Amino acid sequence: MNRQIDTIREARTSLLEEVEDLTVDQFNQMPEGFNNNIIWNLGHVIAVQQGVCYKKAGLPAFIRDDFGEKFRPGSRPEGIVGLLEIVNIKQLLVTTLEQLETDYYSGAFGNYMAWTTRFGTKIASIDDCLGFLSFHEQLHTETIIAIKKIATT
Repeated sequence: MNRQIDTIREARTSLLEEVEDLTVDQFNQMPEGFNNNIIWNLGHVIAVQQGVCYKKAGLPAFIRDDFGEKFRPGSRPEGIVGLLEIVNIKQLLVTTLEQLETDYYSGAFGNYMAWTTRFGTKIASIDDCLGFLSFHEQLHTETIIAIKKIATT
């Protein structure tokens, strides 16, 4: 078993429990001082995972191009995300990680291209990438928790 994948899985499981009872309005609320909302953060971690794992390895992503564009780094929420898309994003948090794990163990990431994060960290392999993902998802988890405190008061 890969400890980094397990860590990401544990974080995503906790995150799904954290947002389990939120309403559509709460998922979409963008409190003052924030430039995004809970559902954007959830979609964003999926889009980033697909980009930095699959695209950097020359592999096709498991999300639609428009999904990746909607939640890419630097984007902002555009309009209200409805219940069906919220359910889909919650499912993608699980299924994209399951696929990543399957592909990791099958050796699919053998042609991984090195890159440098905006924080200056060099990512030279899928294992480096998984460490980055764990860090990245923790950042967004903290943002989600902060927004949830405001959205549910």
